[in-house]
Amino acid sequence: MRNRSLLLRSGLTVAAATALPLPLAAGSAAVSGISVSTSGSTVSVTTSACTQINGSWGTASLLNSSQANFAQGRQAALSGTNTQQSAAWSSVSPGTYTVIVMCSNNNTAGTQSVIVSAATTPTISATASPSRGVMGGMGGGTTDYGTLTLVTGGALVGTGIAATVWYLRRRSRPSRL
Repeated sequence: MRNRSLLLRSGLTVAAATALPLPLAAGSAAVSGISVSTSGSTVSVTTSACTQINGSWGTASLLNSSQANFAQGRQAALSGTNTQQSAAWSSVSPGTYTVIVMCSNNNTAGTQSVIVSAATTPTISATASPSRGVMGGMGGGTTDYGTLTLVTGGALVGTGIAATVWYLRRRSRPSRL
């Protein structure tokens, strides 16, 4: 009894899992057949849904927020091949737009919204360079000391060297006992 119940539940789960992707696959057919992209102030659209009739693939229209139908937008003719058709609009102002593609057989290939943002240009500014070179070194490396300070420092270094030589020579002599 227990095994039959478990088998029944497993069968229902498998049936539900099998049936679940069917509505999702049917819903994916309703996805727009166009792809819209922006680059700066240029908007472009591509599709593969149109067929050529009398030398024309169709027309694409770019509508701003105050335009309601296909005829009111900026229209551009589709061009391309059997596998891909495209159209583009340049000098598009920043804002939200709707792109509609109408094939030459009067079927709509798709509709998609796009946001065109303002182009940003990087600002380059120069900084002042140090007047006396790079200010590195041990604290005060760019401070100019007088001649007396330099002579005193040189005398101390010389005295240190002389004392080191004297100590090492004295140490190397044999001791007298």
